[in-house]
Amino acid sequence: MADDLLKYDRMVEGALLGVVQEALKLAASEGLPGEHHFFLTFRTQAPGVELEDSLQAQYPEEMTIILQHQFWDLFVDDDRFGVTLSFNNRPHNLVVPFAALTSFVDPSVKFGLQFNVAVEKTAPAPVPATVHQEAAPDTSREATETSDEDSASSADVVALDNFRKK
Repeated sequence: MADDLLKYDRMVEGALLGVVQEALKLAASEGLPGEHHFFLTFRTQAPGVELEDSLQAQYPEEMTIILQHQFWDLFVDDDRFGVTLSFNNRPHNLVVPFAALTSFVDPSVKFGLQFNVAVEKTAPAPVPATVHQEAAPDTSREATETSDEDSASSADVVALDNFRKK
């Protein structure tokens, strides 16, 4: 296989992170319309993640947050976002670089993106993000935090080639 001198995998990853950034910007400026809500999973040890020690201890590797009814102070920059969420009836501020995201899901429209985050410098180059469709989770309970088991789903990964015109 020839070397990818243009780094298409990184271009695709960046473009798909732009989708997340735009969705969060809309949520920050206009709120979440209709039934839209976001599941955002990120690596808690990634550079630039700002998380209180108690949450870091509870989620030492990965954490999924839900932006639905109870979130405050959402801001979006070029390379990160921040939000205040309630954990155990106590507000916590989080700042998450987009580079730390491992997945983004909006179950209301069965849309999701999965990202490959390099954990250490010796990790292989990132593989392009994938788009997947998934069954909408039960949203009857309101929560602003989930465990790693809650974030797992029986999603079908769909290759981008399936959406291209032939």
